[in-house]
Amino acid sequence: MVPGLVGKSEMIVKEEDLVSQLGGMTFNVLSTPRLIQLLEEAAIEAIHEFIPAGKVSLGTEVKIKHLSPTPIGMKVTAHAILKRIDKKRLYFLVDAFDDLEKVAEGEHERVLVSKDQFLQKVEKKRVR
Repeated sequence: MVPGLVGKSEMIVKEEDLVSQLGGMTFNVLSTPRLIQLLEEAAIEAIHEFIPAGKVSLGTEVKIKHLSPTPIGMKVTAHAILKRIDKKRLYFLVDAFDDLEKVAEGEHERVLVSKDQFLQKVEKKRVR
């Protein structure tokens, strides 16, 4: 895995993606949590072929600016570029555009961990 890897993810904004689904708001525009998911999908797309056997990448930090609303029915495309690797930490620049303009920009961090150890940790927590 090397810096410069790029990924892309696209979606059409549907009812389940709207901020109105979060409660308390009646705006029919793309929610920030769903936008973050799309940005993470782009980062995963950039690296999925290069993840070593027995490892998994987990999102650990997202810092974005949600710049503009995107209405239902509009296409959104997210991009991620792997900018830096520090041991097991992967640092991405991310952005997203709808059909008319940039709607988000920021940074995303992922970490590579042992899949088995991660699943053991989840199971230990689940049985508590």
